[in-house]
Amino acid sequence: MPVLVASDLDRTLIYSAAALGLTMPDLRAPRLLCVEVYESKPLSYMTETAAGLLTDLGDSAVFVPTTTRTRKQYQRINLPGPSSKYAICANGGHLLVDGVSDPDWHARVTARLADECASLAEVRDHLMKTADPLWVRKHRVAEDLFAYLVVERELLPEDWVKELAVWAENRGWTVSLQGRKIYAVPKPLTKSAAVYEVARRTGADLTLAAGDSLLDADLLLAADRGWRPGHGELADSGWTAPAISALPERGVLAGERILREFLRVASPAG
Repeated sequence: MPVLVASDLDRTLIYSAAALGLTMPDLRAPRLLCVEVYESKPLSYMTETAAGLLTDLGDSAVFVPTTTRTRKQYQRINLPGPSSKYAICANGGHLLVDGVSDPDWHARVTARLADECASLAEVRDHLMKTADPLWVRKHRVAEDLFAYLVVERELLPEDWVKELAVWAENRGWTVSLQGRKIYAVPKPLTKSAAVYEVARRTGADLTLAAGDSLLDADLLLAADRGWRPGHGELADSGWTAPAISALPERGVLAGERILREFLRVASPAG
């Protein structure tokens, strides 16, 4: 039976320059591999060692990139190793099979959202009315499934995020603050549901997962084993669960450690 490895990407396996967390002297900094270019500029990185580990992992397990990114944003990433047959985008709203969204899965997801929570239009209107242009840089809707804001963190009132979370909770939505982005996501839109579907299709009898944010909690809880880095929403809140290992590493070196853990468990010799 195959081992399924479902991992969040941003700030878990890949890192922007601002999120690298290179605290060592420059001469001891790891060599980095650029894995994403946006508007002709490098955007995301992993260490060269992590790139080798990910390549090895692709030979030992079914690796499933699992991200809140839209399909277009995900397709900018050029990960090392074998191409993944499956990928999960838009926080579970799209299940890609050989790069193409599975229409039946997407239809099931959208039907569930319509039945179980407030509409995207209501949530977007609330964001537009309550978010202050002083600290909001962009309003965005992703794949007609959820909304997010790009903000100036140093100007963002902490109470506003808490009030938004309470408002959203009462309407079947959840709020996640990740770097400069505030996500408002319907509760039924989950990475875990899509991972269960991939496990069913592949016949995997062991699922491993990693993630750093509130939107990854359900993914970690759905796995047989999981890891979270020493940074991010989950670390900041002290979140843990019985099958989840809280790693001390922060920044890009956490991505390297997570891949070592995946390989240790997934490889026949592990």
